[in-house]
Amino acid sequence: MIRNAIERFVRPSETGYAHCDLPCGVYDPAQARIEAESVKAVQERYQKADTMKSAAESVEDYRARCLAIKEERANMVKEHLWVLWTDYFKPPHVEKYPQLHQLFWDATKEAGLAKKSQDPAQGEKLLGLIKQIDTIFWETKKA
Repeated sequence: MIRNAIERFVRPSETGYAHCDLPCGVYDPAQARIEAESVKAVQERYQKADTMKSAAESVEDYRARCLAIKEERANMVKEHLWVLWTDYFKPPHVEKYPQLHQLFWDATKEAGLAKKSQDPAQGEKLLGLIKQIDTIFWETKKA
């Protein structure tokens, strides 16, 4: 009985609806881009490990740290892309931009490949895919 009274007291009098978690403005592909830039930067540093490491660190230890950081950042790219894909983009966006599904598929796959690759060209490819998503995202914000 007390529980019902409390529920009635705290229950909103009106239900609000939105197409995303919060009113728009919280999503931005820039988050994925920043992490992808980190992936590429680590790939570059990995390639130059002999000149980038500190005097007290071996090349192997430096490269091991690079790999750990790169994998973490690549996972963050995937997370940011998934949230953008699942929470922001809706069926009308896919109708207008039918390449969206393939673009997100390719970008998240490329982020997964970043965990295996130490080649900065791979990081650049990931950034290119995110740039395409970014372009479409901002076009949808104009509508």
